[in-house]
Amino acid sequence: MPDPVRILSWNVNGLRACANKGYLRWLGRSKAEIVGLQEVRAREEQLPLKVRAPKGFHAHHVHAERKGYSGVSLVSLRKPDAVETSLGDPRFDDEGRVQIARFGRLVVANVYFPNGNGKERDNSRVPYKLDFYRTLESRLKRLRKGGLRVLVMGDFNTAHTAIDLARPKSNKDTSGFLPEERAELDRWVDAGWIDTFRRFETGEGHYSWWSQRFGVRKKNIGWRIDYVFASPAAMKFVRNAFIQRNVMGSDHCPIGVDVDPAIFE
Repeated sequence: MPDPVRILSWNVNGLRACANKGYLRWLGRSKAEIVGLQEVRAREEQLPLKVRAPKGFHAHHVHAERKGYSGVSLVSLRKPDAVETSLGDPRFDDEGRVQIARFGRLVVANVYFPNGNGKERDNSRVPYKLDFYRTLESRLKRLRKGGLRVLVMGDFNTAHTAIDLARPKSNKDTSGFLPEERAELDRWVDAGWIDTFRRFETGEGHYSWWSQRFGVRKKNIGWRIDYVFASPAAMKFVRNAFIQRNVMGSDHCPIGVDVDPAIFE
């Protein structure tokens, strides 16, 4: 059996800051074929050359209109056949949240899903967030119907079930664990999308984001809000899914999947 191909996702909480904390060293040791980064928070020209274009990798960057906000980057050993960055709605496209990259019959959607919090942390962006989810899923559904194998990865900004965060009871009114946000993930699952991590690990205590308050990460008081969702056609090739909780450099840690290389064919 051929060696699996590794695909990784990481909300870096500012790529320039993460680069100062070992991002390139991690990338070089990652054994990854494809890496999606979220919350890059920099325009391409603001990134140091070695970060903007890591040696040996193809890199593609998308920034938000607003400076220092959002942004996604895709880094890959193989060059994508095509990369789309528009959902056809300026409300979403202006925030630089999406890369839909095709590699043969594999599509990797690298996505930074919105947070539902408004400026006053009042959940006022929840309707926008849910519209984003539905618009993206509609776009990806067409790719699935076209016979492509689709992986959706990134910071989904929602903990799906009570075991996906350390303190569900005290966060029931917090964006990221609101009933309507969780119901949207239910809708994705009902539409056939598969949470790859939960296919391999059904227990609690597995998180991908921790508050930056002192001691919280060490105590593992976190949320699992970063996912790789697979279409049924893609899931057939997924061999493993994991969380790299010991990787530092951001308030999130990397997550990923190992897939059969036949997924590209």
